[in-house]
Amino acid sequence: MVKAIIAPSILASNFANLGCDCHRMYDSGADWLHVDVMDGNFVPNISLGPPIISSLRQEIPKSTTKASFFDCHMMVAEPEKWVEEVAKAGGDQYTFHYEATSDPVALVKLIKQHGMKAACAVKPGTSVDVLYPLAEYLDMALVMTVEPGFGGQKFMPEMMPKVAALRAKFPNMNIQVDGGLGKETIPAAAAAGANVIVAGTSVFKAEDPAQMISLLRSTVQDSLTEKGLLDK
Repeated sequence: MVKAIIAPSILASNFANLGCDCHRMYDSGADWLHVDVMDGNFVPNISLGPPIISSLRQEIPKSTTKASFFDCHMMVAEPEKWVEEVAKAGGDQYTFHYEATSDPVALVKLIKQHGMKAACAVKPGTSVDVLYPLAEYLDMALVMTVEPGFGGQKFMPEMMPKVAALRAKFPNMNIQVDGGLGKETIPAAAAAGANVIVAGTSVFKAEDPAQMISLLRSTVQDSLTEKGLLDK
C-alpha cells in the first residue's frame, strides 16, 4: 500500500525568493520538496548544492507535525562523494542515478548509514530492469519522464511502461515520476501506477498552487484506489 505524494520541484521556483516559495508550496498542500542538485558533469546544467539545502533546512526545520521532507535528486557524477554533505545539510532522501555509480548497493548502504532514505533514478534511455535487483534495498524508484538537467521539458509518455512494470512487480514501493507533470499528463502517470509526483512549472507557476496540488493528488489517489493500493 502506498500514498499519493506531491513533491514540487524547486528548480521551477524563483531563487531570489526561494524560502518564501518553499513555504508557499507546503502551505498549498505539498508533501515533499524535490531538491534538484546538478553538477554540470552528469547533466549539462548547474544548480544548487548542499549550502542551499542547509539554508533551506534552517528556514524549514525538520518537523513531525507538518511537511518538511527534502527529497534530494542528485544529478551528479560520483554520487558517493556527496552523501555525507547532503545528510549534514538536512536532506531526508538521497536519490542517485543508476548510471552514475558502479556499486549501487554499496551506495544505498552508505546513504542509510547517514540516516537518509535511499532512492535510485533511471534516465529515459536506461532499462527499468536494472532496478529490479535493487528494489529490496530502496525506499523509492524514480523513472525520469524527461532527460535530466533542465526544467520545463515535455513529458515522455513512452516512459509509462517502465512505471507500470515497476508497479506490477513491486506493488508497495514508492514510484516517482519526474518531468513535465501537470494537468494534461498526470492521468497517464497515475494510470501507470506512479504515486510520487514531481511537478515544477505546473505548480510553481500556477495561479492557484493549492488547486493544482489537489488535482494531482486526487488523480493519483483515484488510480491507486482502483488498483487497491491506496494506503489510507
